[in-house]
Amino acid sequence: MTIPPDFIRHMTGAPGWQEAAYCRVLETGEQVQSIRLNPHKWTDPQSLSFPVEAAIPWTQTGYYLPERPKYTLDPLLHAGAYYVQEASSMFLEQAVKQLLPDRGGIRVLDLCAAPGGKSTHLLSLLPEDAVLVSNEVIKSRVTILEENLVKWGNSNQLITNNDPRDFTELGGLFDLIVIDAPCSGSGLFRRDPKAMAEWSESAVELCSQRQKRILTDIWPCLKEGGLLIYSTCSYSLQEDEAIADWLLMKVEAESEPLQVDPAWNIVETKSAQKAAYGYRFYPDQVRGEGFFLTAFRKREAAGTIAVRKGKNKLEKVSKQQIADISAWLKPGLSQFYMVRENMVGMPVQVDTLLAEIGSLYVRRAGVTLGKWADRKLIPDHALALSNEVHEVVNRIELSADQALQYLRKEEIHVPGSASGWNLACYSGLALGWLKVMPNRSNNYYPKEWRILMQSGR
Repeated sequence: MTIPPDFIRHMTGAPGWQEAAYCRVLETGEQVQSIRLNPHKWTDPQSLSFPVEAAIPWTQTGYYLPERPKYTLDPLLHAGAYYVQEASSMFLEQAVKQLLPDRGGIRVLDLCAAPGGKSTHLLSLLPEDAVLVSNEVIKSRVTILEENLVKWGNSNQLITNNDPRDFTELGGLFDLIVIDAPCSGSGLFRRDPKAMAEWSESAVELCSQRQKRILTDIWPCLKEGGLLIYSTCSYSLQEDEAIADWLLMKVEAESEPLQVDPAWNIVETKSAQKAAYGYRFYPDQVRGEGFFLTAFRKREAAGTIAVRKGKNKLEKVSKQQIADISAWLKPGLSQFYMVRENMVGMPVQVDTLLAEIGSLYVRRAGVTLGKWADRKLIPDHALALSNEVHEVVNRIELSADQALQYLRKEEIHVPGSASGWNLACYSGLALGWLKVMPNRSNNYYPKEWRILMQSGR
């Protein structure tokens, strides 16, 4: 692996940079594997389909793996039991827990959310009465964001597809904004050689300007006293500490320090002009990839909310429809609407926030329950994976081979199953819907999600 000489020169003088040690690590080609469990679905790392090696020290639910499993062939991944995520980026948990110890009822925006690592992590850290907006500006990336959030199973969420400037006029809606900013990607060199081939100092400058534009657009949306967490997977000062300086010179804010265990080998930095606290991860010093994080507390009045608060203009469902679907659901959902042909359910805090962001393009809110026909629900896949589906709904436990057949959208025969709609489950977790009929069963796994890999390949 040949490291660009321009990059080595570019990194000279960067905080914590150790050229020889860094180059040695990249030359080994070693790949670090790590996952983060979904605490609402799976809590025992020892009962996964593969072994774990050690806990990641800065998160309660993350684990290193001794080798890369065939994730695609693990039904637990498709059920939302865990998320495959780079270990360094899980440091977000420390910032959230230390700087927002009371998270009851808060509103959170994950501005650059795809593919979903930060959003699924935030949902694991937020109480049920909080609400998360996961936004992605690139339309082609929203699809994978939706898939990962549906698998995670939370109802206290919205997914939007907007440019950061679309949020500017909303005013101070959010208690916490997380920006994992688009960057030049130097922190990914070991994992992704393509990032190394595409790196240049001009790309760093372009990303720096983009990051400033994003921060300018989104700052008005943060409440007074609210917290902004900014991160990149870049080592460049121009995208990290220099951005912190730029922001503190532009707005009224305070840099927030974090308590970091020295044994973690995270490099704590202070920016050159405003002494803003930053936290750098180098692969020769931590078991993970390159990462940078800094946090700010807003100390100025937020802008007024420009949109009119009120009720959603979506079509309400009837009391009879609510009664008819009650057997499918736990009590957590209280607001029900028809969105085109689909019935959607959401908790009240999602309903309230949805009314306040009416100017945004919302891809998903709460849980899509399914289509309504002849006073019967044709359940949606999102309901199957949701934490809101009722325990009384019939379930069919599948073996590992049967689960893979199901995930390939093949026909499944399980003798003795109850007729009608059943949750197809593996190790107690739902994978999706099966409709059992007298002579056959219909596999309702989404066609676009089906796996193509065969066992042993």
